[in-house]
Amino acid sequence: MERLCGPKLPFWVANQTLHTDSPDLPECFQLSVLSWLPCVLLWLACPPYLFYLQRNKMGYIMMSVLNRVKTVIALVLWIVCWTDLFATFNELHQGYTHPPIYFVTPLVVGITMLLATFLIQFERLRGVQSSGILFIFWFLSVLCAIVPFRSKILQAKSEIPDKLRFITFYLYFSLVVSQLILCCFNEKPPLFSNVDTDPNPCPQSTAGFLSTMTFWWFTSMAIKGYKNPLEAKDLWSLNKRDSSEEVVPKLLREWDLEQKKAHSAQDRSTQALYSKPLPAGESNHVGEENSPEEVEVLLSKKKTPKKPSFLRSLIKAFGPYFLIGSAFKLLQDLITFVNPQLLSLLISFTKQKDAPTWWGYALAFLMFFTAFLQTLILHQHFQYCFVTGMRLRTSIIGAIYRKSLIITNAAKRTSTVGEIVNLMSVDAQRFMDLTTFLNMLWSAPLQIILALYFLWQNLGPSVLAGVAVMILLIPLNAAIAVRTRAYQVYITPSATLRAYRWGQGVEVVVMMIVKMINKALYRSAITLLLLSLSSSYHSPPPITLLLLLPSLSSSYHSPPPPSITLLLLSLSSSYHSPPSITLLLLSLSSSLCSSSSSHSPPPPPLTLHLLLLLLSLCSSFSSSHSAPPPVSVYCVDSVASHQASVSLKRIQDFLSHEELDPESVDRNNTATDSSVTVVNGKFTWAKQDPPALHNINLMVPQGSLLAVVGHVGCGKSSLVSALLGEMEKLEGHISIRGSVAYVPQQAWIQNATLRDNILFGKAYNEQTYRSCLEACALTPDLEVLPGGDLTEIGEKGINLSGGQRQRVSLARALYNEADVYLLDDPLSAVDSHVAKHIFDQVIGPQGALQGKTRILVTHGISFLPQVDNIMVIVEGRVSEMGSYQELLQQNGAFAEFLRNHSLEDIIEDEATVALSDEEEDFPDDVLSNHTDMVDSEPVVEVKRKFIRQISIISGDLENPRSKSVRRRLCSERKHAEPDPEKKLPKVEKLIQAETTETGRVKSKVFWEYIKAVGPLLTLFIGFLYGCQSAAAIGSNVWLSQWTNDAAQNVTEENVSMRVGVYAALGITQGILVMVSSFTLAMGNIGAARKLHYALLDNKFHTPQSFFDTTPIGRVINRFSKDIYVIDEALPSTVLMFLGTFFSSLSTMIVIVASTPIFAVVIAPLTFIYVFVQRFYVATSRQLKRLESVTRSPIYSHFSETVTGSSVIRAYGRHDAFVLMSDMKVDDNQKSYYPGIVANRWLGVRIEFIGNCIVLFAALFAVIGKDNLNPGLVGLSVSYALLVTMSLNWMVRMTSDLESNIVAVERVKEYSETKIEAPWEVEDKKPSPDWPSQGKVEFLDYSVRYREGLDLVLKNLTLSVVGGEKIGIVGRTGAGKSSMTLCLFRLLEAAGGEITIDGVKISEIGLHDLRSKLTIIPQEPVLFSGSLRMNLDPFDKYNDGEVWNALELSHLNKFVSNQPAKLQLECSEGGENLSVGQRQLVCLARALLRKTRILILDEATAAIDLETDDLIQSTIRTQFEDCTVFTIAHRLNTIMDYTRVLVLDKGQVAEFDTPSKLLSKRGIFYGMAKDAGLAQ
Repeated sequence: MERLCGPKLPFWVANQTLHTDSPDLPECFQLSVLSWLPCVLLWLACPPYLFYLQRNKMGYIMMSVLNRVKTVIALVLWIVCWTDLFATFNELHQGYTHPPIYFVTPLVVGITMLLATFLIQFERLRGVQSSGILFIFWFLSVLCAIVPFRSKILQAKSEIPDKLRFITFYLYFSLVVSQLILCCFNEKPPLFSNVDTDPNPCPQSTAGFLSTMTFWWFTSMAIKGYKNPLEAKDLWSLNKRDSSEEVVPKLLREWDLEQKKAHSAQDRSTQALYSKPLPAGESNHVGEENSPEEVEVLLSKKKTPKKPSFLRSLIKAFGPYFLIGSAFKLLQDLITFVNPQLLSLLISFTKQKDAPTWWGYALAFLMFFTAFLQTLILHQHFQYCFVTGMRLRTSIIGAIYRKSLIITNAAKRTSTVGEIVNLMSVDAQRFMDLTTFLNMLWSAPLQIILALYFLWQNLGPSVLAGVAVMILLIPLNAAIAVRTRAYQVYITPSATLRAYRWGQGVEVVVMMIVKMINKALYRSAITLLLLSLSSSYHSPPPITLLLLLPSLSSSYHSPPPPSITLLLLSLSSSYHSPPSITLLLLSLSSSLCSSSSSHSPPPPPLTLHLLLLLLSLCSSFSSSHSAPPPVSVYCVDSVASHQASVSLKRIQDFLSHEELDPESVDRNNTATDSSVTVVNGKFTWAKQDPPALHNINLMVPQGSLLAVVGHVGCGKSSLVSALLGEMEKLEGHISIRGSVAYVPQQAWIQNATLRDNILFGKAYNEQTYRSCLEACALTPDLEVLPGGDLTEIGEKGINLSGGQRQRVSLARALYNEADVYLLDDPLSAVDSHVAKHIFDQVIGPQGALQGKTRILVTHGISFLPQVDNIMVIVEGRVSEMGSYQELLQQNGAFAEFLRNHSLEDIIEDEATVALSDEEEDFPDDVLSNHTDMVDSEPVVEVKRKFIRQISIISGDLENPRSKSVRRRLCSERKHAEPDPEKKLPKVEKLIQAETTETGRVKSKVFWEYIKAVGPLLTLFIGFLYGCQSAAAIGSNVWLSQWTNDAAQNVTEENVSMRVGVYAALGITQGILVMVSSFTLAMGNIGAARKLHYALLDNKFHTPQSFFDTTPIGRVINRFSKDIYVIDEALPSTVLMFLGTFFSSLSTMIVIVASTPIFAVVIAPLTFIYVFVQRFYVATSRQLKRLESVTRSPIYSHFSETVTGSSVIRAYGRHDAFVLMSDMKVDDNQKSYYPGIVANRWLGVRIEFIGNCIVLFAALFAVIGKDNLNPGLVGLSVSYALLVTMSLNWMVRMTSDLESNIVAVERVKEYSETKIEAPWEVEDKKPSPDWPSQGKVEFLDYSVRYREGLDLVLKNLTLSVVGGEKIGIVGRTGAGKSSMTLCLFRLLEAAGGEITIDGVKISEIGLHDLRSKLTIIPQEPVLFSGSLRMNLDPFDKYNDGEVWNALELSHLNKFVSNQPAKLQLECSEGGENLSVGQRQLVCLARALLRKTRILILDEATAAIDLETDDLIQSTIRTQFEDCTVFTIAHRLNTIMDYTRVLVLDKGQVAEFDTPSKLLSKRGIFYGMAKDAGLAQ
């Protein structure tokens, strides 16, 4: 430096700087280091920053006044600097020589100012509103200029030697300060940025650098949330870079690349496989022994590269952004170790009586500054981690949703809807949670290494012994991690089962699952316990202490080494103790020291200085400022990693499923005139299954109508699915010209308005729309729906009857105006007269679709003469094809079939058939109609079993039922009110219903959780934690006494006593930690079980109306996410809350006891803490609630989509549904993102207050240096550091506790919904053989759906003698299904009675009543499981009886052909059976139970006529002495019944024998005439 500054200007003068009361830095130092430092940093930061700006253009900012001023000032600064330079040259010219520094510094600073000017303009052109780089540069420039500023003032007191430089410097200083101030203001948003158009943009995008670093931009929401509970409309839009639109394609691109790589690698290995055996080809037989081995080796080699790595895709897509967070973490780790060094200097300072006072102040402010810097950096790191996690979740949900729309049917068998929802909810969440901890995998070892390095500095080689022990302990930690992972792997599927099986709703199955989950929960208790023992949230377990005792027992010839003291100190501290490993390490090193050879240097004596330095060092790696200790986080991290690896595998497996081939159907064929062509088609549902359709050849000319007929399960629906490209094409060619409209056998209805269901994304055209409604006979239905066509339809069309759903589905196809119509038996679910109307108006030769190509699957013989061609399918092959006349003349199977059904049969059947809900889909394949059933969330199906009827009943009830409106808009129930009225309930549906809980979590919720844990157990846990803290305080006090021994040289006599008492306190605390952790874990798990059981029990006893008005997504959300929080998140939150609470309390007690003056600071500080906490919790809690509420629609929409995936694909609406799902995910993240930021906002503010405590403690120490004991100084500062952490974590844990306890609130809400009547009433139990006769009487019976709705059955009085067969008929909405619901008491009477064999059914238990009745529902319900389980869930019958039932229901041939026979696995909802087969299974179930009273609800609608005849005869013979009620669409099935009941508007219109009713020529006669049964 002498060359630069010359001999007259020394670089450093110790006496002038350090050892004086008025310090000043030498001029050389000021001109070099202080001037160059900001410049060097700016030049270093510039290249990467310019590269970043080049790559990321955010728009273009117009030149503003602010920008002009900044540019002008920067240029003036350049001029000022070079004025100095030119002045130096001028002086040189005049003969004054200056050292080179006078030339170099102005030159460097001037050029740097030009660079700053360039950056100001370049940032403007790239759309940067606030520059962090320049802010730091100006800030450092001001900081470095403060010293010369003071120096020049001191010099000016005597005289000003160099007036020009004096003036230029103050000009420079004022300009730099101006730049710093201007840098705090923001430029306007760039032109053409999306902020301009967004109605409620997130202020982060326009926030300045300071605002971003301190999260100041969030304050407006915190204030809003504090004043009023936040609502969805208050939330900001999601930043575009975090939205699904940006994030999902990024991941999918990487995943596609991964898959391509894996496939190409696989292709290469396959080539190797084929090329290797070729040379041996000549000697085939000879080489045969070797070749299998050879091939086996090759195959095993081939398998490895096959799987694409989903993890790699995630890293490529989101790794770079995450690495920025990692860089912040690295910086923060390094700064963590500065404060212990500063504390050491501060303690040294207090001992030196003659040290200048400014040292102390400088150290105090340095400690404050480093702590504050650490806070800012750490929270930036967290922000990056959480945003990465959020993007991971968005992209994973998006990828899963997109995949679920295109997976093959074989893949659908392996992944049920419940399981896929679980991938979306739990597994995606796991990745989100993992990102927070991921950096600790490298950060924790780094912190430990740094701590050991500094310990080495103070303890010397004795640390090595401890390191050895640490290495020895690694296997123990590894073993714990392995056990944890094993339990985790066990728990995860159980949780999935719980979420999924909830969908299934069979209590027996669920009880088995619950037992399994309880096992898993106990294992998770063990996991928690292991965690608490292996983590350093607690002091070490007793085993560690036992290891320590030998080293403690040796008597010391010098005061005990500080390592011992530190060990003991840490034993006594609870939450903030250094990890037990360190303690072991230090204790062992101490024993080594004490027993080492005599010539080795003795360990340093125990001075408070050394003790506190070591303590603060250890606590620095036992707990960073606002993060838990690295060792404990490392343990948590390993558990999180294990959970994520389980999730990763499941997601990867799902995303690797095969996809439907979009090319399997040729849509561009112009070669032939035919609209639909199939040549040599061979199709299967899954590659491993036998083909479902063989040798299909088909040509359908443009504009013709083809009918497809055949028995149940012969492959009619499979053919339609094949034409849609839903089946695997083994061979052949399919082509379809033009667009396709598809009406599935089971209508798929969205949870939207009736109008939206019909429009299905098309623009609304009043005229076309009205004509569609008219043609599909929907106009009369609109009159009874509460809101007309704007009535919201519940999930799966729950508030429409089967016929209405089918007509809506048909209207959707009609409105869509496609070229080719695939109609899979749309006439089966509607009444005969309606079927005739629809055929004439829509499908038939004169219908609305004339001129379009139509393929109609049907059982309606009456329509066959009017079709152009008929195709007869038998067992998956085309047996005959031709026009009606041609087939009659061929005299084949078809003609035979027609002859068997005499003419009037044919006529009557026509109606019947029409309405016969053919659904026979596809025999043994899966989801042909996964269209709707796939989802069949059994829950829904079960409820639908009875409920769909509800709707049939009457319109009024329909709408109300669909929404949760019930408690809110009573008025809405009346008939067709005006549209606006209708829309209200719709909007209200999800949000209001779930957001009603606002404000603070009520103490009642905490009390509910305490009750679930057990009040006495809760008190005991509190007592244990109290004792633990008492032991901690005791040992601290004891230790401070012990350190005084060193000063008084009385160590040797007291050692044994000191060590003994201290060890006793340590052991006590260790035992208390173990017991309290274990007790808490068991209490939490008991509570989780109780809450889950209460929820489950309530949902099994909940009336059907609840399920109609509540989307299944909400129920699943309670059983998955909320129960997951109670199982996993809440216990650890409670654990940490208790730890921090008692730690804060004991820290406060110790501080106040040792330095009473500190209490003055604590009081106002506590007040501010509480104020900030209330501020934060109000906002955070409400955001958590909004996030829960917006989560349900994601899953509801998803379930709905999977169910209707084939319809969505057929209509080409794939992209629109993907967009809808993305919007729902973005809506959810919109409330999650402010929640993340709220944590950061709180952290920065609370830690700032904590840093102020450190500042005050240090300042007190400096001010009272002469009067205070140095030990007390150190204690008060180190405790100040501790209190910051304790209080910070306490605020965080309090709010986490409130946020997580919301799950208890939500679960309790659904555990306390209104339940049905008791299942059994002991004193009213009917006799075991009841009902012996089956006599049913209705006495003046009335019923309504809910309070306030009109009656659906009015004063019904009728008597049915045992053994009678009663047919029930009536128009839609007449009350037919309501009657059957009343028998099961799914609806409770509004007046009157029903008696069965003289017993009033309203007085007995529901279980006793329902177990004695059997229903075969219109929509068959099957559960996933074996066929035997479906027929006989309670294992009451032997195999012989089961086979007999199958024979009577005509299923025995089908079942005996299956390899698995009775163990045939039914997939979810039974999709691998056709609908007709499912109805036969329900019949077989009824035949097995054989109760006295049987109810058939249009039970044979989906069955061909021949099978129907057989079944009717089975019913007549097998249920001969039973009372049978049949709701019929096919009137021919009830013409031989004892009596027929005609209902009209809920009243008995006619009730007599069929023949008498026909002769009366009333309503029944009219219906029979429509069906062709009467002249």
